[in-house]
Amino acid sequence: MLRSSAITKGIQRSPNRAMLRAVGFQDDDFNKPIIGIANGYSTITPCNLGLNDLAQRAEQAAREAGAMPQMFGTITVSDGISMGTEGMKYSLVSREVIADAIETACNAQSMDGVIAIGGCDKNMPGAILSMARMNIPSVFIYGGTIKPGRLNNCDLTVVSAFEAVGQFANGKIDLKELEAVEKNACPGAGSCGGMFTANTMSAVIETMGLSLPYSSTMAAEDKEKEESAAKSATVLVEAIKSNIRPLDLLTREAFENAISVVMAIGGSTNAVLHLLAIARTSNIELSVDDFERIRQRVPVICDLKPSGRFVTVDLHNAGGIPQVMKLLLEGGLLNGDCKTIEGKTIKEILKEVPTSPPANQDVIRPLSNPLYKKGHLAILKGNLANEGSVAKISGVRNPVLTGPAKVFESEESCLKAILNNKIKAGDVVVIRYEGPIGGPGMREMLAPTSAIVGQGLGDKVALITDGRFSGGTYGLVVGHVAPEAAVGGTIALVNEGDSITVDADQRLIQLNIPEEELLLRRSKWTPPKPRYSTGILGKYARLVSSSSNGAVTDQP
Repeated sequence: MLRSSAITKGIQRSPNRAMLRAVGFQDDDFNKPIIGIANGYSTITPCNLGLNDLAQRAEQAAREAGAMPQMFGTITVSDGISMGTEGMKYSLVSREVIADAIETACNAQSMDGVIAIGGCDKNMPGAILSMARMNIPSVFIYGGTIKPGRLNNCDLTVVSAFEAVGQFANGKIDLKELEAVEKNACPGAGSCGGMFTANTMSAVIETMGLSLPYSSTMAAEDKEKEESAAKSATVLVEAIKSNIRPLDLLTREAFENAISVVMAIGGSTNAVLHLLAIARTSNIELSVDDFERIRQRVPVICDLKPSGRFVTVDLHNAGGIPQVMKLLLEGGLLNGDCKTIEGKTIKEILKEVPTSPPANQDVIRPLSNPLYKKGHLAILKGNLANEGSVAKISGVRNPVLTGPAKVFESEESCLKAILNNKIKAGDVVVIRYEGPIGGPGMREMLAPTSAIVGQGLGDKVALITDGRFSGGTYGLVVGHVAPEAAVGGTIALVNEGDSITVDADQRLIQLNIPEEELLLRRSKWTPPKPRYSTGILGKYARLVSSSSNGAVTDQP
């Protein structure tokens, strides 16, 4: 029975029916499934600029397939615009707001299914969290990736602009070239073009069967994106008839498949945080140790930015995520029995995909010739991160560094020091009190890491933080340090000049002081006053869990 029947059927429901007639329902429509269209359209960011066209196309297709689509809005935060500002504290918070909003609208109106349409980073995990909570038939439509900017015959992404700031500060480029990068980096609609967080999470969702094959790598401005949106709506109507629900798809094996694909494509560190959160909501046991276990056997086979050469539209032209999945399936690194929203298994979906990548491209490599023999997201532990931390080690020439700590209590103070050339080769930069509680909101540190790379120190400096990193970050950087400083994690006890070891080979992050000294410092530590006590940031800080649990706010 349809959930919406409680609203649309029976004479006792006549006031409800009267309201629905006002929005276009006719007599025959009351027997049709009601589908919510959670539309993340916004002109605040290029990531979401084209979503309304996709929403309207999906609405039309759902109606033609025999459903009654009802559209409502959800928010978005542009990470790229808010990066390096106080506003970035709202980014991860927006994941929870999006999840809460979709759950509230769909459950309040007893909708039978939902189409979620998103573009920027937190749209994707926010939507999937809501789908797992509600467990009604659901499909995700990704707004699509931006096409690369071009300057001097080179592809540009938004990260190019951040790195150009560091290059300008170090005298490597002049103001004219800096402005040229800025003006050419983002040519139109779509999410950031490299294998950053948005494209990583769209790939995750496709792998887990909650979006259609090939949809996660399509360009936002290409016609096939609208066609995919229409097909997604039609598929959802069939899923309602077949009663295919998110928790049927979000199995332990599906999460392992998603992690394998993230490793293979060189995806964002944020995938760790979001997959932990989705697993927790789906009641699936998943920990940071699972990422390390899978990393040991899955190689990086895609040469993608930020550390590689190509952008996501190049990946799409080379066969997209289905081609990557087929290689992993053939190599025994993917579970082909997992189901998709179409009612097919992964094995069935990939049946016609070639067993080898196309010969005329360098984006996707065969398993026999990987970019890196092991995955790029290493889980580091030690006395600085008892619960774990995440290091993105692709493209890192020197994965081991021991050096003196340069300690900063905020992202802004660290960036100022970098731009004033206060950071030297061999330093270990520590940015703390930027975790889920301490920030609050666990800001991304793209500005400091890009400035370090721009100054030519990407292979010579380590940076650790209880905050996060953008999907555009690379270098010897370690984020998600847990426990975080705000709850008394060891990162709060580091003094300027302390020796710190970051060893990606041994998966170690260590403060090199005697245990007695560490205990003494801990006994003297007192928690700082919360930076926010009211508003959404104050509420978030009181509710949020550790990053090692996905930084969720609906924990029991």
